Amino acid sequence: MKPPPQSTKDSLSARLSAHARARWPQLDRVDVRFRANFAYVDGRDASGEVMKLCRLRYGGSAHTWGFAIYRASHDDYEDSYLPSGRTAGSAEEALDCACGLYLNDPSAWL
Repeated sequence: MKPPPQSTKDSLSARLSAHARARWPQLDRVDVRFRANFAYVDGRDASGEVMKLCRLRYGGSAHTWGFAIYRASHDDYEDSYLPSGRTAGSAEEALDCACGLYLNDPSAWL
């Protein structure tokens, strides 16, 4: 699969930042970095501490991304299911799933 176009990268970063500001006040910001067809999503708290959250896989659509959760215990990413039961969904759904785990808020999965 080809990497996402620059417009999709810009859109994804803006969408995740806006969603984090609205839903996750514990995060000061969200950083997204790209490598090939993957987007790596990290959160930063007010002290600047970085929290790896998840990896998104671009599959050709700016609206549907494959999801892998960051596993701190293994320092890697594992393909995972979203609360919807699917392995792909919106970037915002993926962010909520990862933040629900790492920020200890299971209401994100409802």
